[in-house]
Amino acid sequence: MLETKKKQAVIKKFQTHAGDTGSSEVQIAILSAEIDELIGHLKQHPKDHSSRRGLLRKVSSRRSLMRYLKKENPESYEKLMKRLKIKQPRTITKPGATAEMLEEALEEEIELKEKEHAAAND
Repeated sequence: MLETKKKQAVIKKFQTHAGDTGSSEVQIAILSAEIDELIGHLKQHPKDHSSRRGLLRKVSSRRSLMRYLKKENPESYEKLMKRLKIKQPRTITKPGATAEMLEEALEEEIELKEKEHAAAND
């Protein structure tokens, strides 16, 4: 569990406006801090399966929030991913997808790679 002081620091760092404690950006940042803390705990205690289950729930919850933020506010999503240093998830297509759907997914992935490459060169 994240200490209150650490949680307040994370909220202050990632809030979008004064008094913001529940935006997607803040929730993702808090989950990321909790995930980092749990990873450290599991490195010391590899047989703690209940904590591992909690870690998987937090990762799943963060992934859902990231998917929502990417859909609603792509600019904020990109900025947050860079600040948190989280890798972009790969796009996975469903079996039976049409050629057009696959082409769109590939174009989107290429655009993301170009943005990452341009950001790395700056």
